[in-house]
Amino acid sequence: MKKLFLFLAISPLLVACGQAKQESTSTSTASPKTIVVATAGDIPPFDFEQDGKLTGYDVEVLKAIDEKLDQYKIEFQKTAWESIFPGVDAGRYQSAANNLSYTKERADKYLYSLPIAKNPLVLVSRKDKALTSLQDIAGKTTQDDTGTSTAKVVTDWNQSHSDNPATIQYSGEDVAKRLTDLSNGEFDFLIFDKISVQKIIQDRGLDLNVVDLESNDNPNNYIIFASDEKEFKEQFDKVLKELYKDGTLEKLSKTYLGGSYLPDASELQ
Repeated sequence: MKKLFLFLAISPLLVACGQAKQESTSTSTASPKTIVVATAGDIPPFDFEQDGKLTGYDVEVLKAIDEKLDQYKIEFQKTAWESIFPGVDAGRYQSAANNLSYTKERADKYLYSLPIAKNPLVLVSRKDKALTSLQDIAGKTTQDDTGTSTAKVVTDWNQSHSDNPATIQYSGEDVAKRLTDLSNGEFDFLIFDKISVQKIIQDRGLDLNVVDLESNDNPNNYIIFASDEKEFKEQFDKVLKELYKDGTLEKLSKTYLGGSYLPDASELQ
């Protein structure tokens, strides 16, 4: 009887220990995976710093998705534009958000989300030397960063107009500085997305000529993922559709972009 009593006395302890171990294992298994999102944080209203914190449309969309994905934890890392994609390639970042448009070169290396906003390109120039179409950029000078979709618009145009191409100065300046320099006559034109241009012109009181570009290359706005983050991309897209349907994207668009710039519903299928 004493042996039986000893066994019964110990058994609950063993059961309790076993349960504790299972709970510990379960908790460990359920720990969220960290997704580090790289951004330059210098393209308002998509990605910018306010009171020392990153915000903007891209950032807030990611935050809204983060709230619905318990299995992931999204963190942001500010870095220079030219370091974003090398950082993704090296595994330092799993995602990128920087008002990113679609290019075939990027799509060959990375995974694209469904579009999160519609963001057409515009041609910006001084009003006293206004350009009204891409045909007017012949022999003119612009500024841009390396590896951007906007620089590609110019280089593609140059390929078919090699007799009088436009010149690109790779300045490394952010778009707000470039628009100010354009206003001061330091170069002739700038091609950039409409929403950012409108925001900066308004904030800085610039008097510039802005023309919508009719082009098949007019970009939507996307989040990009490393090629091995297919599962996260699928979860992101799933929640993005939910945010589109429940009005969250519309609210964020009006708050940060100044209007409804959502992609067509057909693009979120």
